[in-house]
Amino acid sequence: MTIKLYCFGESGNAYKAALALELSGLDWQPVKVDFFNGETRSAEYRANVNAMGEAPVMIDGPVTLTQSGVIQDYVAEKSGKFGGKDSDERREILRWILWDNHKLSSAAGMTRFLMNFLPEDKRPQEVIGFMQGRLKAAYEVLNTHLEGRDWIVGDCLTNADLTCCGYLYYPETFGFDRGDWPHIDAWLTRLSNTPGWKAPYDLMPGSPADRA
Repeated sequence: MTIKLYCFGESGNAYKAALALELSGLDWQPVKVDFFNGETRSAEYRANVNAMGEAPVMIDGPVTLTQSGVIQDYVAEKSGKFGGKDSDERREILRWILWDNHKLSSAAGMTRFLMNFLPEDKRPQEVIGFMQGRLKAAYEVLNTHLEGRDWIVGDCLTNADLTCCGYLYYPETFGFDRGDWPHIDAWLTRLSNTPGWKAPYDLMPGSPADRA
């Protein structure tokens, strides 16, 4: 049975789940969520897809899951990939997923939205500056950790990598320049050289160009 992933190209959190599915080799297909026209806020979406009003949502037969980290964990369990080699690695992967969700992706997603998807006259510059400061601190943590390492946890690609990269391949500006962070840059290049890797707008339906 084909796994369905409710997603849209602009979402870094959806990209984490989509990339895990794509690289896992599992049979899956994207279902476009029309986020910018309010689909996730509709009563129908909340009743039939996700009561939290968010994407991504994964449906695999009787199994419905929300939140990218949970979906990634399911993909690892089903495919035998990305979940770590032992309990120590699994806990370390979880640590990085939680760190990313709180420190990196949450700030990157908000800052990218404020800088690119709001009308220019409505962009709160003080908030953006504050968020970019938080992002810089997160980049420093990740860049330092990756010095001398190929991957965030262990010696192969795991869900720790697939969660932390979620927003870092997007072309829109939000305060991240790969050239400023050489260990992150090398890691992102390594990840994108993985067979089957695709950039967000190539992997999921929907992009800013569709609304131009």
